[in-house]
Amino acid sequence: MTFSSLGLADPLLRALEALEYKTPTPVQMQTIPAILAGRDVMAAAQTGTGKTAGFALPLLQRLSTQGPQAASNAVRAVVLVPTRELAVQVYESIRAYGRHLPLRAAVAYGGVSINPQMMKLRKGLDVLVATPGRLLDLHGKNAVRFTQLQTLVLDEADRMLDLGFSRELNALLALLPKQRQTLLFSATFSDPIRALAAILLADPLCIDTSPRNTTAAGVRHWMVPVDKKRKAELFLHLLQRHGWGQVLVFVKTRVGVEQLVDALAMERYQADAIHGDKPQPARLRALQRFKAGDVQLLVATDVAARGLDIDDLPHVVNFDLPIVAQDYIHRIGRTGRAGATGEAVSLVCADEVQQLAAIEALIGQTLRRVDEPGFEPDHRVPVTDAAGRVLKKPKKPKKPKAGKATAPT
Repeated sequence: MTFSSLGLADPLLRALEALEYKTPTPVQMQTIPAILAGRDVMAAAQTGTGKTAGFALPLLQRLSTQGPQAASNAVRAVVLVPTRELAVQVYESIRAYGRHLPLRAAVAYGGVSINPQMMKLRKGLDVLVATPGRLLDLHGKNAVRFTQLQTLVLDEADRMLDLGFSRELNALLALLPKQRQTLLFSATFSDPIRALAAILLADPLCIDTSPRNTTAAGVRHWMVPVDKKRKAELFLHLLQRHGWGQVLVFVKTRVGVEQLVDALAMERYQADAIHGDKPQPARLRALQRFKAGDVQLLVATDVAARGLDIDDLPHVVNFDLPIVAQDYIHRIGRTGRAGATGEAVSLVCADEVQQLAAIEALIGQTLRRVDEPGFEPDHRVPVTDAAGRVLKKPKKPKKPKAGKATAPT
């Protein structure tokens, strides 16, 4: 199958050819015709399988063939995303796909001045990519109007619908026209979120291109048990022993991110950080430097777990396990994208056994445990199973008593 056979117009096909997109992925094959036909869609697909193109291409085509043009401060389509970094990435993809179309697009997120974003809206927009909080700010300042809204896209929809965004999302939904096309895309959908999504969608086409909540096939992932206080030491050891090049490292807290960056700097490693306390220009600069290969290590909280596309990233390290099990799938999905292969290793201490069990229950498999010589933990990580049960602590090998020799045989 080709992109042309999916019904895409020539301007989009020329843009795809320039980007060297040759064959549509399974999620694109199913979503593009449905969205072109005006259907509501809820699509779940593994990370790195082209979900952004799956909604952006048909969205741009519909906007280019349907009027009217956006009036002052009006938007015809809104793409909501959970993080600022993802907002920029989705916006850049939309610009690349629509380079041959006479459409206006912009991006809006917090952490930077709102005035330039308000200026972009004055002439009206065909597509606005935004984070929920900043979009509410713009509406509160009468800078954006939804009277002409035709399509709402929730990218990384499970995160958009969880407790962290539910209040903002509900406030936005109350402002939007009831008659609209709604598209939900993510790699993971829990059953409660699927039930909630059903309320937002009208006769939706539900697409699962792979078994629910599965990790990408090209990612080899395992865990190394370690005491909490030795995680930084172990990470440095693994870096040196395996000669890892580019590594994306996930840490649970903002303070933990900065501590690890400092520890890496002391060992003369080049590392940047991304977390919620960083100014937005610094976050974007760190991501750009990492993508360009100017920095070997990017240490981040889960703001970098969702949707970010980093070409040929070979390694992901979970310095800490995520609190939300679904984030494990998104984290390790930063590697092994678009058919490539990658590796993901988790450094797990005894305190994280409940998170480990939740992850294993979600993905339906136990993580392979690999002990690193010299780093065997004093506080052993309890044994778990694929059902998410914590079974028992493994027995520590008995040390021979001093003064007693073994009789020769």
